[in-house]
Amino acid sequence: MKKYIKYTAYLLLSVFALIGCTDLEEEVYDRLPMDMYGKTTTEVNSLIAPIFTGLRDMPNALRMIECVSDMAITPTRKGGDWWDGGQYKENRLGTWTPQTSNIRGYYNTCFSKITACNQILYMIESSAAITDKAPYTSQIRAARAFWYYQLCDFYGNVPIVHDFTDLTKPATKSRKEVYEFIMSELLDIKDIIRSDVNASSYGKFTKGAVYTLLAKMYLNALVWNPDGGAKWQECIDACNVVMALPYTLEPNWKDNFVTNNESCKETILAAVYSTTSGFGVVGWTLHYLDPVALGLSRSASNGISAMPAYVEAYDPLDRRLAGTFLLGPMLNPATGLVLVTAHGRPLIHTTSITVKYNIDAQGWGQVEQEDGARIAKWEYKKGLSTNNENDFAIFRLADVYLMKAEALVRKGVDNTEATRLVNEIRKRGFTDPAKLKASVTLDDIYQERRFELAFEGYTRQDQIRFGKYLDPIPGWRANTLASTRLLMPIPQPSIDANPSLQQNPGY
Repeated sequence: MKKYIKYTAYLLLSVFALIGCTDLEEEVYDRLPMDMYGKTTTEVNSLIAPIFTGLRDMPNALRMIECVSDMAITPTRKGGDWWDGGQYKENRLGTWTPQTSNIRGYYNTCFSKITACNQILYMIESSAAITDKAPYTSQIRAARAFWYYQLCDFYGNVPIVHDFTDLTKPATKSRKEVYEFIMSELLDIKDIIRSDVNASSYGKFTKGAVYTLLAKMYLNALVWNPDGGAKWQECIDACNVVMALPYTLEPNWKDNFVTNNESCKETILAAVYSTTSGFGVVGWTLHYLDPVALGLSRSASNGISAMPAYVEAYDPLDRRLAGTFLLGPMLNPATGLVLVTAHGRPLIHTTSITVKYNIDAQGWGQVEQEDGARIAKWEYKKGLSTNNENDFAIFRLADVYLMKAEALVRKGVDNTEATRLVNEIRKRGFTDPAKLKASVTLDDIYQERRFELAFEGYTRQDQIRFGKYLDPIPGWRANTLASTRLLMPIPQPSIDANPSLQQNPGY
């Protein structure tokens, strides 16, 4: 059974209240002085719980994260659904601005989490009742580093805020400074943070999560901090630390994504969901009538789909193809017949997405309601009446295998080991041993990451590292993007509120 998380502790400060989550048996604490609070492990865990529940907001940003890559699209449907002010058109065409809603939204999400981390850290450090602070402060700093990693990746040049009591308006720091701040935090806590891998540490920041994040930082060092040079060996070393911990690849790839996946041995860091705090993928992607065909007792919104070329790149024999995308006719269980859309068309999800109606000067318009492969990676449990309670693996071991393989190939050493690591991943996709690689190339690894990690939030990051992000997207974007598009804009409302912030070049 999934261990549900419930908000039960309320600590009112002068700025705002923090809500903690603990076991169902917890008492409610209200307006307690900090020198009295934190005398028990239960109390401290309730205090730091928001840094873990806050991870739920990262997967829920996938509509932006994947739709600015060549992996996904949220097209405007016939009738106008998902026009939403043109933000998804801007995502697809690379014409986003400092006012684009979902670009602004993720920036604000990241900083709201950083503010929460700073406040909780201040509360822990100020508490006389908590004598051994390191086990808690290390996890808070890891969470803060994680959100700064997101900002470094997407926005690059952002303020560094780590003192909750400092009320001055922070100035922009360079991407190099942001990178170095993240690295200093991770290196300082990497060997003091909890290292257990069990039900108690599930969904929390641990040594495995910190070293996986270090591997990400090293892997992308030439993009995020080019002055520091390549860090391939450092990436390999970080991956080796994670691989020495008791994580294992799930023999059945799909077990990573089933409804009750909290016991998955491959997960390193998870956003933990429940029936009351669900992962919203079912609502974003499925057609309005797909729940009928899938036996779900809830509605859907007919939004995000996979880009056609992304789906078509899969080997037809790769089990991850059918395990990732919902394609083909959607049948009414009561009649066995194909469901019919509100526009009188059979509900058959196709790989293709064709702009047909109200086409504008940029070639954007409306598509049929049923067009596009939908997300089917996370199990849709029959009878589902809420958002999915499947947990979302932010970091998992398969990614670590592929990061190490990439670093080995880029460094030009031990192609045998790199090939073995990639093949360990491919074995889960194919029954035919002939599908395994004899000697992997960088392009093999790039493609394998796409097949393995679809909809997990890494396509844009990978495209940039492999030099493909600015390329035209045939049928959708004819032009090569300017290099300034490698960074997202700082939201204009944030600059308006804080003149110390600087806009990224090109915006």
